[in-house]
Formats: sequence, structure tokens, C-alpha cells
Amino acid sequence: MPAVTVSDVTALPRVPETGPTDVDRHVRSVTTAPSGHEGEGFPVRRAFAGVDLRDLDPFLHMDQMGEVEYAPGEPKGTSWHPHRGFETVTYIMDGTFEHADSHGGGGVITNGDTQWMTAGGGLLHIERPPESLVSSGGLFHGLQLWVNLPRADKWLEPKYQDLRAGESALLTTPDGGALIRVIAGELAGHRGPGSTHTPMAMMHATVSPGATVRLPWRRDFNALVYVLSGAGTVGPEGRPVHTGQLAVFGPGDTITFAGAVKQESRLAGLDVVVLGGQPIREPIAWGGPFVMNTRAEVLQAFEDYQNGKLGVIPATYVPHGGLGGSTGS
Repeated sequence: MPAVTVSDVTALPRVPETGPTDVDRHVRSVTTAPSGHEGEGFPVRRAFAGVDLRDLDPFLHMDQMGEVEYAPGEPKGTSWHPHRGFETVTYIMDGTFEHADSHGGGGVITNGDTQWMTAGGGLLHIERPPESLVSSGGLFHGLQLWVNLPRADKWLEPKYQDLRAGESALLTTPDGGALIRVIAGELAGHRGPGSTHTPMAMMHATVSPGATVRLPWRRDFNALVYVLSGAGTVGPEGRPVHTGQLAVFGPGDTITFAGAVKQESRLAGLDVVVLGGQPIREPIAWGGPFVMNTRAEVLQAFEDYQNGKLGVIPATYVPHGGLGGSTGS
């Protein structure tokens, strides 16, 4: 899992020690993501399955894609599919994904890059491995997060942010026991490159075996820690977690997680995604690839899609697949 790595973590800025009066957030729940398949058949873990949307708000859905070692000819993506009313955040740790939309946006993301797409009022979208990866096979690992948009922003003009791996703010803990990549939001005065409509934070941390991370966290944000790989503990109570598990934290000022002393030999430590955001607290009406405030708005989105109002597939992409397919990526 390379994502962004550094040769000397101790040279990075340090997250300051939290204060003696700061309140630790206790763990409210730990859930295990069920496995499934998305798009044309790539394996995923449904990170938020079984968690109440009120605990996730402003987040909606997250798939961990892989980690999978493809044989030649096996890499898969999605066909063209619509979105409206939210943002998709695709973070690639290993491998390469191409993406494009009906508004002319698109690009390539690889090894620590993030593609942040504001679907807003609606578009058609596709994600797929490049032909070179399909031919060669290879390691693929990433995640896709869905972030809700408040009512006032659901009809925004669609847009992309292509966030390069080198743009992430890199930090470490006071003892140098973790590498923290800030993709969006702020940590200890250091901001990630992602521009968000909903106040939020997204980070990827690699924690050395036996090391502990205690992060200052905004009181008005919720707090989620998802284990990408490895084993460790979460919360001041030291609740055990492992690959594919999500911890939901209660209120407070700090988030705590730690890497287990013993890890699989192939792992550098515990890898987690840390998420937090300011809840929107608006009604959610959800139908497949559309997330709106009312059922009538969702039905209108399906009608608009069927009538071609969410855009048309660029001519250069028509031979590679038609409309429909995945609604989850």
C-alpha cells in the first residue's frame, strides 16, 4: 500500500500533544464490512453497511475497492452511470483508474491520487482501468466515498478536483510513530488540498506496530475510523479492530487509535481512513445513484436520466459500453 510514503517520517511536522482537559471520544460501535462486487465485477467491502445514516452524516456510503492482485485480463471498472445530489471521492492507493464524464471532465488517478467529483445537478460518469493495466494485471486498491450535499448545493454545476498525491499535507505524531496524509480538511493547522462544500476532514494514516495516535478533532464533527488493513485498537478503551472494520466514535475533543504490536509480515502497520464532518441534518431520499431530499426529487432524477437530461456519452467512449450498469461508483 504505497499511496504517499516518505523516507524519514521524523522530518515531518508533528501533530501537537492534546491537552489534559481534552475529552477522549469513546467508541460507540464497531461494525464489519460485508464483501460484495461493484461495477463490472470488481471486489469491494461495504464499509458503512449496518450503520445508521444519522451517525454517518454527512457521509453516505463507502466502498473499499480491493485490495486485489489481478491476473492479466482481469481488471474491471464500471460502465456509464448517472449521479445527482452528492459528491464522490475516489482515492487510489495502488493501481490506476481512468475516469470521464458527460460534461467533459476526466483524467487518470494512481498511487495516492484522489478524484473528487461534485455530481451536483447531475451527469453521466465512468471509471475503468487503463488498457495497459487490463493487459498486464497487477495490484489494485482504493476506496470511494459518497459525501452528501446540503439542499442548497444539490443543483450545483458538476465539477472535478484532481488531487495529486504530492499535494496532501503530511504529518506525524509526537513520537514519529505514524504517517498521516491529510486529503481534505485541517489537522493541527495543516490543510489538505480537497475543497469541500460540506465542512469535513479525510485522512489516511499508517501507524507503526505498537504506536498510538491521538488526534485533536472538531467537536462539531462526527468521527469515523475505517481499517483498510492491519490490526489495532480504537478509543481510550482500546477496543480491538482489524481489516474491514469501521469504528464510530461519540462526542469529544480527540480520536485515539493504535497499531497492534504484531502485524502480518507484508504490512508496514495499521492503515486507516479517518473521516469527520459537520452533520447536514436534512431529510435524505435515496434511490440508487441519486441522493436528494424528497422522494419526488429522486423520481424526477430517474425521469431526467431516462430523458437524457443528465448528459450524453462522449462519442469517443460509446464503443466501450452503453448506459446503465453500476450505480455504486
